[in-house]
Amino acid sequence: MEPRIRLDIFLTLSLTFFISACGGTSGGGAGSSPPASAAHEWTWMTGANEDTPFDNSDPVYGTQGVASAANTPGGRNSGASWTDHSGNLWLFGGDGLDANVTEGSLNDLWEFIPNTNQWVWVSGSDRADQSGVYGVLGTAATSNVPGGRTNSVAWADGGGNLWLFGGLGYDSNGAYGYLNDLWEFNPSSEEWTWVSGSSTVQGAEVAIYGAMGVAAPGNVPRGFAEATGWADSNGNLWLFGGYAYDGTGSEGYGWYNNLWKFDPGTAEWTWVSGGGPNNDQPGVYGMEGVPSPANVPGSRSGAVSWIDSSGKLWLFGGNSGVGLFNDLWNFNPTSGQWTWISGASGPGAGSAGLPGQYGTMGIASVSNVPGGREDASGWIDSSGNLWLFGGDGYDSTLSSSGGVWLDDLWEFNPSNNAWKWVNGYNIGNQPGVYGVKGMPSANNVPGCRYSASSWIDSDGNFWIFAGWGNDDNYAEAGATILNDMWRYEPN
Repeated sequence: MEPRIRLDIFLTLSLTFFISACGGTSGGGAGSSPPASAAHEWTWMTGANEDTPFDNSDPVYGTQGVASAANTPGGRNSGASWTDHSGNLWLFGGDGLDANVTEGSLNDLWEFIPNTNQWVWVSGSDRADQSGVYGVLGTAATSNVPGGRTNSVAWADGGGNLWLFGGLGYDSNGAYGYLNDLWEFNPSSEEWTWVSGSSTVQGAEVAIYGAMGVAAPGNVPRGFAEATGWADSNGNLWLFGGYAYDGTGSEGYGWYNNLWKFDPGTAEWTWVSGGGPNNDQPGVYGMEGVPSPANVPGSRSGAVSWIDSSGKLWLFGGNSGVGLFNDLWNFNPTSGQWTWISGASGPGAGSAGLPGQYGTMGIASVSNVPGGREDASGWIDSSGNLWLFGGDGYDSTLSSSGGVWLDDLWEFNPSNNAWKWVNGYNIGNQPGVYGVKGMPSANNVPGCRYSASSWIDSDGNFWIFAGWGNDDNYAEAGATILNDMWRYEPN
């Protein structure tokens, strides 16, 4: 499979085919219906539920720094997201619509306040495709700002600061490509700091790995898109996988399986595991449920990540470049070992893809497993259960050799290694059921989508914003860049 930037172009050119393939009406498509449950309900909070193709969900920036009920980010996908210490939700960039309703790579920073249900435009430009302003390495400044970009990695640290790494976007010279810059944003001062990496795009340069397991000032990952990240309780930032130029120095694409750790205290990177400069590495699975120093997930991008209360890093699915995974892994930073937990021991591609084993909605089973997918959304609840929503992948029917867009919601219980299909459809390409804005309902469900932004608020509720997929009337509008905000109450 090509990287996402190429898929978006393909989807744009294939709109007519997609509309005919979806079928159905705005009331919901074929497949099992969402459950009538008072405990698990979606609420449409802000944004649009219907518009026309590729002109959907125009932004309203308002006045910078001033919250308003009228404000809303434009439709977008592949934005970065964080939750701060106050439970407010933050959004940066992505591929979407600017104030001129022009699609491009954005560098606008937004804050959403759940208590008031209002957006605030905080930083960055209201125009797409902006160059980065780096300033002096390690020095915060009000004029600093990352360039417009998509598919970055985002973390929030224990001090409440927001961190951003790489992606596909614009450097200090206005050149577009893979970035390996690391940024820190302080919500109190509203200032960005360029912390590590280069201020220019990384063509085919090779990363500086150093010795595996040894931190060094010169170490730095290559420029990546669609890598996966975690922030641990010690304040370290973790980075896994992604795609970039391949390790031969050519201009071909390569997928990677390196695990990196960044220590903000020393500003040093450590290469922890993986194939180093060698791209497109197969996974070493070992025995299911048994950790081993030899184990490592295969190269991939667009995986979902979680971190649990014991500090273990969890990883699900993603795109290998030739197919989609549905494997679930965890990594123990103390032992330095990966464990394959569930799913297939490799990717499935085309007509041999990995369909979802849904079982009965609401019933957990060790035989259940989500289908292979990339660019899904994930959360972890207060009980330590892992949650997975949507993405681009395979439904229960394997009806498309290239995958479909999903709106299924899953819960995984690490204590019994069982997946449970909780909400949404087991058939892909479904429209949303929005209901009344601000009113939860057991009938509500977001439309299928991938590359959405997601958060957990201070009350433990799950939030999801935008992405690329279906609104409530795909028979009329077809595929679109969304700007709808949803809340899900897991308890």
